[in-house]
This record gives sequence, structure tokens and C-alpha cells, in this order.
Amino acid sequence: MFVSGNTSPRLGIDLAGGTSITLRAVPERGQESAINKANMDTAVSIMERRVNGLGVSEAEVQTQGNDNIIVNIPKGTNSQQAREQVGTTAKLYFRPVLATDITGATPADPSPSASHEATDKSTGTPTPSPTPSATGTQQGRAVTDALKADAAPSPSPSSGSGDANGKLQAQYASLDCSKQSVRATAGKGVLPTEATVACGKNSDGLWQKYLLGPAEVDGTDVKKAEAVYNTQNTAGWIVTMEFTSRGAKKFADITGKLAQNQPPQNQFAIVLDGEVVSDPYVREALTGGSAEISGRFSQEQAQGLANMLSYGALPLTFKEDSVTTVTAALGGEQLQAGLIAGAIGLALVVIYLVVYYRGLAMIAVASLMISAMLTYTLMSLLGPAIGFALNLPAVCGAIVAIGITADSFIVFFERIRDEIREGRSLRPSVERGWPRARRTVLVSDFVSFLAAAVLFVVTVGKVQGFAFTLGLTTLLDVVVIFLFTKPLMTILARRKFFASGHSWSGLDPERLGAKPPLRRTRRPSAPIETKEA
Repeated sequence: MFVSGNTSPRLGIDLAGGTSITLRAVPERGQESAINKANMDTAVSIMERRVNGLGVSEAEVQTQGNDNIIVNIPKGTNSQQAREQVGTTAKLYFRPVLATDITGATPADPSPSASHEATDKSTGTPTPSPTPSATGTQQGRAVTDALKADAAPSPSPSSGSGDANGKLQAQYASLDCSKQSVRATAGKGVLPTEATVACGKNSDGLWQKYLLGPAEVDGTDVKKAEAVYNTQNTAGWIVTMEFTSRGAKKFADITGKLAQNQPPQNQFAIVLDGEVVSDPYVREALTGGSAEISGRFSQEQAQGLANMLSYGALPLTFKEDSVTTVTAALGGEQLQAGLIAGAIGLALVVIYLVVYYRGLAMIAVASLMISAMLTYTLMSLLGPAIGFALNLPAVCGAIVAIGITADSFIVFFERIRDEIREGRSLRPSVERGWPRARRTVLVSDFVSFLAAAVLFVVTVGKVQGFAFTLGLTTLLDVVVIFLFTKPLMTILARRKFFASGHSWSGLDPERLGAKPPLRRTRRPSAPIETKEA
């Protein structure tokens, strides 16, 4: 914990505050009836996966009313990135590129930019391609069975303008993607079956404008997408895609058609919320049902693209109504009250152990301290590792675990006392009582862990924090009693204070009503009667 620098648990939104986002469902043109419970529940599920894909495991996503979704993101996470991912609520489409060009200000001496490369996973990794300049052509960049996510502008847009009508051509010609107001309205209200215009950034941070054809592949056709670090060559971070059976056929058809065209009409754009997030080009049809996009990705960029590909297909369009900062004042008061209640409960447990078990209470208290330190350490490490955030229900689960842990010690102590009541000395009593206590403890903890696991699976939101903490502390109870409590009891059984049955040891045979040791005695022989003849 100290080596990693994570010395305190990451707190949830109810304890540390965070960001609350309100999204309102907006029906698409001609689909007003799409706002229904089924679609809203599907949107909530996808948004949860999106946010959890960023490691925000304690985020809350829930419906409010008929057309609102509330997303609560705890402090300590990249709330801006999560906001962008959740707020990016339009459907994901793969559209063929008809034309593309740099928009707005262009640097006088553009520097070369690397291209991203995607390959059919079934055919292996292609060879690296030369790096084009910002004004160069796309000819000569040979790739074996690959897609290219082009980071440089394509040739003149006039090459694809003939495929669009005059109105769309005029809209494309006047499109200035360097202006945020223009980007927000580009392609708004366009159906998937219609051609459109869109904006997107290249690797140099410059905005490009796109003239795009009708959507050929839907986001629901992407079965899985992951960010993977390629250690076999210099590709670095790559994004792998797997399509459904229907999506694989559609993807093979469109890549086969695009491969026959000249640049930029051999590219297709991955469009999310009206913005082009990637624009690979095709050299050959990809028929394997999977593909890889590689290039000059950072880890964050690769994971962001993979997350969009995996969870980008929402059944509704959402508008961000409000973004507010949540304070932790109320949660802090509740946490303080909860900690006071936990301290009172712990004090009562210790008093009971001291009164009833006397010297054995020292072993129980030491075991509780070890369990508490392990719990705190794991919670501190699980924050950056898996995104675990401590919330009020999780604190409640940790308090409930005090009783579960203390119950295991009581079972062990009572088994030892039972053996002493049978007339055995302490050391044999510990060794004979342990197997019986061990079975009882394992069964009890198994039932508690099973209940926590079921609760974690069937619930959502903050209740999962309670279930996770309860399951974690139950596992730690097994670790502590096996690796600490039992060995400590075996060592103390050799000490005179406990072995002699001191009155304050909690193992006094006289106070326990121990039977005297059983000894075998010879039965007296019966007198022999003399018979007279």
C-alpha cells in the first residue's frame, strides 16, 4: 500500500462528492414512440458499461421519470472523460467516405503524421507503412489485407462530391469544423439511410470535414472491441474488433466495395454522435469477422475508441440537460454517524469478549485488528486497480463484518472449551477442537459469501458496494482465522498463563466444569463361594 502510494480508499460520490449528469431522451424524426421503458432500460445498461469501461465502478446510472437518466460519477475519477463517454449518446455507424479535407486554419508547414493501421486478425499483422505528409497523397502505402485509419488529409474533396446532391455539396463546401457551433449541428437530424456531413480530428489535432454516404454497418453489429498492447512489433496500442455474424457479412460487403475505389473513397468513417472518431481505409475485403486498428495510439486513446465501439449503440438519442457538482456534506455527516455506530458496536463486542472469554479476548481483539488492517489495505489498493469506491453501504458492510469475524473466533474458542470439559489439557484441546471449528467456520463463511455474491449480481448501484465489502471481509475472515488466529492460539497454548488454566485465561477447568480425567481401573473380582460336597 505504501509502496504504491495509495494510502487511503477512494470515496464514492456520497462521501467525497462528484459529478451528476442529467440526460433527457430526444426522439428521432418519425420515431416518437421509441421513448419507452424497454429502450430506457437498455440505454441505462449501455451507459453503465460505458462508464465502467473507464474504471468508474461506483458510478450510478438510473432513470428518472419517463425520459430522463441520471448519471452520478464519484470524485477522484476522470469525470470529464466519463462525461464525454456518457454524453456521447447517439448511435454508432460505419459510413463510406465520399470526400474529406482539412477545415479551418491550416499550418504553413504541416508536419508528417502517422497513420493508424487495422488488419484482419485471422491473417496476421501487416508490415508497417510509410508515413505520409499532411499534403501528400495516399498512393504507395502498401498494406497487406489491412485498413488504415488515416491521420493525414485526403486528396481534393472534388473526387467524391459527384456522389452527393447539390444541397449536400454546398453544405460540405461551407462546413468549417474548426467552429464548435458548426460541429454541434453538422449532420443533425440525418437518418442512417441518408448521406451526411461530419467533422473529426486527425492526429495533429486539426479538424477535418467529411462528406459521408449512408450507413452500411450499425454499432449493434460490433460484438466486442478491446484495447490491446501489441508486443510482437512496434504497433504499440491497437484496437481489436469482433463483429456479430450479421455484422461480419455487412462488414465484408462494404470493405469489398470500398477496396475497389480510389482514395478517399476507399475509406469508411466510424461516426459517433455526428463526429468521426476514426477513418480507416480499405485495401482488401475483410471477411474474417474481425479486424485490428493500430497506429500511433496512446493507451487512453485506444481504450476510448474501444469503449465507443463496444458500447456506442444506444437505442435513443439523449441531450445533456444539466451537469452539477455534488458535495459530500450530507454523506460526511452520515459517515460520521455510521462510524460512531460501528465504534459502539465494536466496543460492545470487545466488552462481551473480555467478560466472557477473559484472556482469550486478547486473541480475538488482535485478530479483529489484523482483519481491519487487511480490509483497509485492500480497499486502498482496489481503488486504482479496479475502480472500487467506498460508499455508505460499503461502510455498512464492513461494520456488519465485525460480527461475522467475531463469530468465527467464538466458534473456535467454544470447541476448545468443550475439549477441556472432557478432561483434556489445553494443547490437545486446541488440536482436537480445531478440525471441528474449521468445518463450522468454513460452512458459515461460505453461506455469507454466497449471499453477498447473489446480492452483488442481482442489484445495481450502491447496494453492490455493500455486497462487495461483505464478500471481501468474509474471505478475509477465513484468511485471518487460518493464518493468524489458529497459529497464535497454538503458540499461547504453550504459555503457562493459558496452559495452567489461570482463572483469567478463560480456560480455567474448574470454572468450565471439567470432568476428572478418565482412568482405567481393574474391576474387583467377585468372592468365590465354597460348595460343600
